[in-house]
Amino acid sequence: MRLNQKITALVGIAALGVANLAGCSSSSNTGDPDTIDYWLWDANQVPQYQACADDFTKETGIKVKISQTAWNNLTTAMVSGTAPDVFTDHLNYFADFVNKKQIVDLQPYIDRDKLDMGQYYKGLADVWKFKDGHSYGLPKDWDTIAIIYNKKLVDEAGYSADEMNKLTWNPTDGGTYEKAIAHLSVDKNGKRGDEAGFDKDNVAVYGLALEDSGAGFSQEQFAPYFLTTGWTYTDKNPWGTKYNFSDKNYKDTIAWVRKMIEKGYMNTLETATSMGKNALESFGAGKFALVTKGDWMVSSYTALKDVEIGYAPTPIGPSGQRASLFNGLTDAITTSAENPDKAWEWVKYMGSAACQTKVASYGVVFPAVQEASDISQEAWAKEGIDTSAFTVQVEDGTTHLPPITDHYADILAKHQPVMDAILSGQQSVDALDAFNDEVNAMFK
Repeated sequence: MRLNQKITALVGIAALGVANLAGCSSSSNTGDPDTIDYWLWDANQVPQYQACADDFTKETGIKVKISQTAWNNLTTAMVSGTAPDVFTDHLNYFADFVNKKQIVDLQPYIDRDKLDMGQYYKGLADVWKFKDGHSYGLPKDWDTIAIIYNKKLVDEAGYSADEMNKLTWNPTDGGTYEKAIAHLSVDKNGKRGDEAGFDKDNVAVYGLALEDSGAGFSQEQFAPYFLTTGWTYTDKNPWGTKYNFSDKNYKDTIAWVRKMIEKGYMNTLETATSMGKNALESFGAGKFALVTKGDWMVSSYTALKDVEIGYAPTPIGPSGQRASLFNGLTDAITTSAENPDKAWEWVKYMGSAACQTKVASYGVVFPAVQEASDISQEAWAKEGIDTSAFTVQVEDGTTHLPPITDHYADILAKHQPVMDAILSGQQSVDALDAFNDEVNAMFK
């Protein structure tokens, strides 16, 4: 979630146990062992965590310097020895950090302080446990995917909110979902995608936005589709050792996406790349009717001027259910932290009900602490935003975890060019067969 997926492999740092971490000295940007250097990469979350930091400093006397920076800057810092003390970690990559001994095992701290891990939303604490059963992060939030739509364009196309909430999808003909996307697509002569004479090469409004080629776990892009076919990323999750990218259900889904591009109902990969893999500005300009996004983008889309926003759950697929990844973030302490004990106090505070309740009041994310998550929904409701399209699948139990395995960064690096080639029409979906073999060879 909220992450540039073109991540590079990281260079390992020597591991240190909790007992001797306090003697660790290295390269936090502050150069001050009494100040925690904290990096996060979602600009929308800076204000609320600054508020938490202010309260934390008043309570403990420990200062926190917050920097908002891109993920690839973090990976560079890990290599160059200028990593922060604490950073916002991502579920797909924490295994790589652990294997390369770049983040601290928090289990001794958790056990020492008798931290209540049951305060978090069901299942969130478990996903941050490594193979040894030790935790490497405290859950800070959770997220799901829904359809965000331009209400004016949807109304003009004759679709009601109730119809948008009941869309169905399959990889053969796209179901009522594809029918809606086709009808919402409009060429520069005013012809809709399901009308004779539609010019797919001169489209004014695309029914559905394509932001990137969906390499990796494809949280916002294609996971809401292929996870409704019975397909799974790996043979087991977490810690699977066999990926299923060559499975027919996955290939059929990607083939359907390419057909949508070829029909002119979705923009090309080339235009997706040129708009910086972010449809927000183009959506605001009326170039897309629908986009599948995570709840962390609600505030950004709501802030668009002159665009009334609607929300709908992802479509019901062949399984008879919807599907969304259930993802989340945590905070990790680097093994180069200058004062890991103080860093732990900050991580523990961010994972507390006190901080997460404050975060919830900003209405940007769903915090991991259950009581705080409820407050977040109330905060959105006060702004007239109905978040039920994002919460329905948690309530229905139709969410899925992203793949938690070794080698994920390397897998992603290999997957990206294959998916780019497929969606740009340079290769068929059968290119996934050789890629999948190459991936599974990593686990042998």
